Amino acid sequence: MLLHRRRLLIASAAALAAPAALRAQQRASLADPLRLGADQALVDSGLAGALQTAFGRDTGVAVKLQPGLSSTLLEALERGELDAALTNAPELELKLESQGLAHDRRRVADAALVLVGPATKKKTPDPAGIAKMSDAAAALTQLRDAALANPGAITFLSAGDGSGAHLAEQALWRAAKIAPAAPWYQKAAAGGLLAQARAQGAYALVEHGVWADHGGAPLAMLVQGDPRMLVPVHVMRSFRVNHPAGKLFTQWITGPKGRAVVARQRGYRLPA
Repeated sequence: MLLHRRRLLIASAAALAAPAALRAQQRASLADPLRLGADQALVDSGLAGALQTAFGRDTGVAVKLQPGLSSTLLEALERGELDAALTNAPELELKLESQGLAHDRRRVADAALVLVGPATKKKTPDPAGIAKMSDAAAALTQLRDAALANPGAITFLSAGDGSGAHLAEQALWRAAKIAPAAPWYQKAAAGGLLAQARAQGAYALVEHGVWADHGGAPLAMLVQGDPRMLVPVHVMRSFRVNHPAGKLFTQWITGPKGRAVVARQRGYRLPA
């Protein structure tokens, strides 16, 4: 009887202590930095840094920002190496979500892509003749035709890296029913698409936000505004970790303060 009562007392004490322990654990978790992945284009455009600063200021939670390709970040999210990720690769995101490996997917922004190319040469500005075209697929078709008709005069550089912008570029080629190929279609060196395009005077598809911060002569924006050139940016959380700041971040970025940060950033628009 005495042993039974002692066990009951121990169990009751443990039950009373559990909520306090859980609260302490949650406080300790919030004190740990949020591991946030962000597609490299979101970093290069300044959006990821602006979100990192504003979220930290509003909540007091430190953010450890990890740049990378959307495909790589989603793999890290699946393994639980990130608490949350900002990516722009919808097909890969949906696949991960359908497999139950990530959750709480929310659309936070639309990134506008622009087709840039040579436009300052006096003799041959825009040799493909695509400036101010409104149909991206038609512009790519005309670029391909001009490249084949004038070997060596036109080059299109692709990121070819699995980034969100690269995946969107591939979708536009499919819309144009074209399988781009060398020699006029080339893969840029790692991490240097826009810089390499400027050096070569080549055509490229880049995010408007990246162009706004790093673009310029001898290139210019030639094609923009096609709805198919909008790439949705989503935030997702990992199922393998449950950092309370992950949920806090998804709520904040889709709330008034987070949306205000997105609205101020060039090259991005708020989702409807």
